[in-house]
Parts: sequence; C-alpha cells; structure tokens
Amino acid sequence: MTEIKNFMGWDSPGVALVTGASSGIGAEFARQLAVQGFSTILVARRKERLDDLASSLSSDFSGEHEVLVADLSTNAGIEAVEQRIAIAGNLDVLVNNAGFGTIGKFQDVEMGSQLDMLSVHVLAPVRFMKAALPAMVDRKRGVIINVASLAAFAWGGGHAMYCATKAFLRAFSESLATDLQGTGVRVQALCPGFVNTEFGETGFHRSTISEDIYMSTERVVAASLDAFQKKFISVVPGEAYQELAKGALKHQIHDLDKASKKK
Repeated sequence: MTEIKNFMGWDSPGVALVTGASSGIGAEFARQLAVQGFSTILVARRKERLDDLASSLSSDFSGEHEVLVADLSTNAGIEAVEQRIAIAGNLDVLVNNAGFGTIGKFQDVEMGSQLDMLSVHVLAPVRFMKAALPAMVDRKRGVIINVASLAAFAWGGGHAMYCATKAFLRAFSESLATDLQGTGVRVQALCPGFVNTEFGETGFHRSTISEDIYMSTERVVAASLDAFQKKFISVVPGEAYQELAKGALKHQIHDLDKASKKK
C-alpha cells in the first residue's frame, strides 16, 4: 500500500478538527487534510452542509469524518467543542477558521454582533487551543492554524472589531509559537487577503472589489500547509498580498517614529 504524504511527514496521521467547516476555507482545509489521510471533525452551525461534506470525504478518502454542530458565538457551542477535543486521543491538527464580518462604523453597528465576533474570533480559538495543547505537548506532536486575515496588518474603517480580532489572532499565534519552542507543536497565523468564499457576500461590499485580486480557497490552504516546511508563523498567501502586508507594517513603524520625534 502506498503511503500517503502529509504536510508534516507524520506516520499514521490522526484527527484534524476544523471550525467553520461548512464552506469556504474551512471546507477546503477539511478536503486537503482528508486527502493527506487525516480523519476530520467538522464544526459549524449548518448541519446539512456539514453532513454533505462528511459524506463526500467518507466516499472519496480514508478515515472517519464526523460532524459537530456548534454555534461558537455561544458558551454552549464552545463547551461542546472543548469537550470533543478533550476526548480526542490523537488530535494532530486544530484549525480555528470560523469567522464572519460586519459592515459599518463601530458606533453604528449593533453591539450584539460585535460581542458575537469577539466570541467566535477570540474566545473560541483561545479556549480550543487551551483544550488541545496539553495532549499535543505530551505527545510532542501537533499543529494549530489560526485563520486571521490581511486585516491583521492593515486596518480599515468600517471593520474595527474584525481588524482588531484578526490582529489578536496573529499576535497571539506569534507569542504562542515562542512558548511552544522545543515541544514538537507548531502554530501558524494564516492571513489571506480577498478569497473566493461566501464571506465576500457579507463581510464587505464585494461589488467594490476587483475580481482579479481574489484567490481560490485551494491556493490559500495549500500555501498554509506548504509554509510549515519553511517554518513560517504568520503566513500571507500571494506575493501581492505579502507586499501589502510589508507596506502596512512599514507605514505603522514610520508613523510611530514620527510620533516619537514630536515628543
């Protein structure tokens, strides 16, 4: 039997838990990891879509593919995933991908949606990492992928909470990677720009964005997995978006330098 190559070169790939797996980047992570021999736990709110994906993965690939319906804006939903992580004896990969966007200035957007975003983008990933890491460190093997955004580098008006929560994911991943040095566990902040997903219909005014700059989910996920061989932590797929991220960082440092000279 031909051995299936996986992105970490592990023998006997275990389980990958993917949040926001019902569509877009999350569903593509599930597919690419299943191709590499991982079993999956698929987490999202939309059961019918998860069932369809699990059925497709089970038909096309080896391993077991499980559905876990959970709303990560609620404590009950987060606890359900934490409990599943706690009993997963061979969780190799945790992909914190669930997310959503809103349009409008912070002072004008309904507060409930902003608190929900904090829960989905920050509280849920942090709690899932805390639940998964003890076993990963004990096994000296594991990968955590936090799906942030190019917005983690470049902040824009009308998306204050989105940009802030994605910046948190990036900063937390960078810091956590230092804590995990020498443990055998790796962490990544994936920071894509515009991607062809359903998010584009709700997270911003898609009609104002050129279709030419959109990346496919296949390319974004492949870039994420490939980057583990290069030992990158913050990963920005696409050369154009990498230049934008570098430019944003230089601009921020320049502004700080100017501010310090005024004092």
